[in-house]
Amino acid sequence: MSTSRKRLGVFTSGGDCPGLNTAIRAIVAHATLSYGWEVLGILHATQGLMERKAIPLNAEGLGGMDVLLNMGGTILGAINKGDTLGHADEVIAGYHELGLDALIAICGDGSLKILHQLAQKGNWNFLAIPKTIDNDVALTDRAIGFDTAVNTVVEALSRITSTAASHDRVFVVEVMGRTAGHLALYSGIAGGADIILIPEIPYSIEGICQHLQKLRDRWGRKFALIVVAEGAKPL
Repeated sequence: MSTSRKRLGVFTSGGDCPGLNTAIRAIVAHATLSYGWEVLGILHATQGLMERKAIPLNAEGLGGMDVLLNMGGTILGAINKGDTLGHADEVIAGYHELGLDALIAICGDGSLKILHQLAQKGNWNFLAIPKTIDNDVALTDRAIGFDTAVNTVVEALSRITSTAASHDRVFVVEVMGRTAGHLALYSGIAGGADIILIPEIPYSIEGICQHLQKLRDRWGRKFALIVVAEGAKPL
């Protein structure tokens, strides 16, 4: 039975979102304290593998790593551009030359598709932790960053409601999400929006106007909030 210490790599890829540093801290704590693994933080995701840039992350430093619980961004850096697949051989070689036994990537759906191909081609032991405020990773109920994004939108809706009511206005709030409507739907419901437009259901201007008219005629409402996902499209 081999007694050699296993080496785990971890990196963050794609856009940043709340919770990345907390996830890094949890990975380091569990890998080192529960399993006795060595952990390397790969800087700037696949770029770090190409350039063999890594830093040790260990249990002894966890006291200082407590600051990660409230620190935004990612201490490992991230990239969301470039031709990664065009440099596949270099990236794959980096995994093996760094002596990794496994790799954990905290990433969104775009990075995940690319890394899945690299892992298959390079015979990696690979695990992905979904992170995206769009919450659009398949088979995932909650991605890292989604709940915080929902709360941020709900707070914004709460702040503008009184202004909309005071001036009899219809306010339109666009939120992120690309081609997925999760963020708009969750935050719109929680924030009391009167209309929510999402990519999955095409809308019509006529339908919106009819609903606003109904709010005024039936309920005496002189204001309204409309939440629009960035990927929403008309009929």
